[in-house]
Amino acid sequence: MSNKTTKPEEKGFFEKVKETIGDIWDGTKDKAEDLKDSAEETFDHLKEKITAKKTVVAKKATTAKKTAVAKTSATADKTKAAATKVKDKAEDKAKATKAKTATATANVKKAAASKLASAKTKTTRNATAAK
Repeated sequence: MSNKTTKPEEKGFFEKVKETIGDIWDGTKDKAEDLKDSAEETFDHLKEKITAKKTVVAKKATTAKKTAVAKTSATADKTKAAATKVKDKAEDKAKATKAKTATATANVKKAAASKLASAKTKTTRNATAAK
């Protein structure tokens, strides 16, 4: 008779613990790799999405900038036109006032000259009559 038994050898407590820990470790490694791959895919997806949004935002910003420049330019043109109009009116009023002043001065000079002439005539008549 043989001393060998037909039953499989039973593992000891520590061997069972080592095997369980190994199974857990392998499962954890697999899960970690799956999570890593999933995270990379999500990161790439978000990166593409953000890049697309940045392009849209940049286009909107460029459009807004062009619109603002156009509005500013239009406002500046309107302001310049109004300022030119006011300046022209002021120049016209100044010319009119200058012309009126010149006319009034000329009239006053004529009146003064005629009074001076009549005064000289009277003085000359009085002087000749007194002689």
